[in-house]
Amino acid sequence: MPTDPKHDIQVTVQSYYLKEQSDPAADHYVFAYTVNIQNTGSVAAKLLSRHWIITDADGKAQEVKGEGVIGEQPHLSPGESFEYTSGTHMETPVGSMYGSYQMIADDGVNFDAEIPAFTLALPKALH
Repeated sequence: MPTDPKHDIQVTVQSYYLKEQSDPAADHYVFAYTVNIQNTGSVAAKLLSRHWIITDADGKAQEVKGEGVIGEQPHLSPGESFEYTSGTHMETPVGSMYGSYQMIADDGVNFDAEIPAFTLALPKALH
């Protein structure tokens, strides 16, 4: 389903392995990710909530839902962006995340901003 160009949010993510917080011997791998949310549409919109699916290398998925991001519900005018860093942990050295942000535009339209899938992996874990 094509996105209404008035209501268009672009999301990019960069992930990082946090070696100092991880304990591979205990199957505990910690990752941080920095998300950039940019309003590329023509109507301002507010981020209401988030929905993530985090899947480890064994196929074990965890679902995370909640209000806002890092305690905020940013309101983005056209052309504005919001960036934040958060984290997650898994039992495997490789996994992936994807999801969506639930948004409401200033014109009253509710829509989802898709978060494209990205990989969580130890350095050199993937060839």
